[in-house]
Amino acid sequence: MRFLLVVPPLAGHVAPLRGVASVLSSRGHQVAWCGPCPELSTLVSGRVFPAGDSAPFAVSRRPPGLRGFAALKYLWESYLVPLADAMVPGVAAAVADFAPDVVVVDQQAMAGALVASRCGLPWATSASTSTELADPLGALPKIASWVAELQAGLRARHGVRLGDLRFSPHLVLAFTTRALAGESRRAVSYVGPALPAAAAGWSLVDDRPLVVVTLGTSNAMAGARFLAESVDALAGMPSVRGLVVDPTGSLVSESVTLARRIPQVAVFARASVVVCHGGHNTVCEALSAGVPLVVAPIRDDQSMLAQQVVAASAGVRLRFDRAKAADIRAAIESAEQCRPGAAKIRESFEAAGGAEEAATRLESLLGRD
Repeated sequence: MRFLLVVPPLAGHVAPLRGVASVLSSRGHQVAWCGPCPELSTLVSGRVFPAGDSAPFAVSRRPPGLRGFAALKYLWESYLVPLADAMVPGVAAAVADFAPDVVVVDQQAMAGALVASRCGLPWATSASTSTELADPLGALPKIASWVAELQAGLRARHGVRLGDLRFSPHLVLAFTTRALAGESRRAVSYVGPALPAAAAGWSLVDDRPLVVVTLGTSNAMAGARFLAESVDALAGMPSVRGLVVDPTGSLVSESVTLARRIPQVAVFARASVVVCHGGHNTVCEALSAGVPLVVAPIRDDQSMLAQQVVAASAGVRLRFDRAKAADIRAAIESAEQCRPGAAKIRESFEAAGGAEEAATRLESLLGRD
């Protein structure tokens, strides 16, 4: 059988589906990707169908100071909607060429939902983050109505009558668990994170507990101040081994290890505490190792992820824009108390099934109208 995976050119959204694609292929299915190129081709292997050009409205071009509704407005008006319009012709061409039995659609690649609905194909939602599952706009009816109107315009332009393009009526795969994300207002299949295999060859010879600080590569400039404060915080903690991920290579320290990039799964497996921005993949990779978190959310879904981590007693939260070295040091010390909560989330992840369970759920759609 054939599965077409429609995604935006964003590493965090592609990552969970790479493992699922590998499982589907190992079970004898044909898998192809569809999304903006050449960006997507650098993120995946295998057959790729081009769909649109994300450069004119790349999310990376967003003004760094946007917060709250301003950030949401930019995301929808300057990224999600124009990206969907731009991708539809390419997705339609991919469907015509590849003839998939099932289309798998990331929530930020709504063109996949539009084309699958128009063609009468069964499609599944890939919720790479849990942001939308808890109905974040439920208490903001005017904003929710505005989002609904934007979707209505998309559907009208592309010949689709009904439905929320972020949620398939057939299957919603959530790469998290109830233990972390809580209950959803919709029918959701919680399959847990689909993590990459740990990279071999990583070594850091030191018997002290390892504390890792990472804000992801896309937050290098916005996070410069926080990373510098983190270096100062760790320099004042001789009982731990500090590792700060500095993609720019601009930091200097004699007592704290600095790296431009790390194999996160392998490093987190040895960590005692992880300090991060609350990106979904980073949070899940740390909690999959049972490592408590210090979360300093910057924007988008990160605040909600931080709230989930704290509610699950799996970590503590910091103010990204205000935290000083002393605050970061205190948060690292208090995060140790959250180890039992982090262990419970790890157990829920292990029980959920990950990529294998996601592939099984997708196979259940085969032959469905």
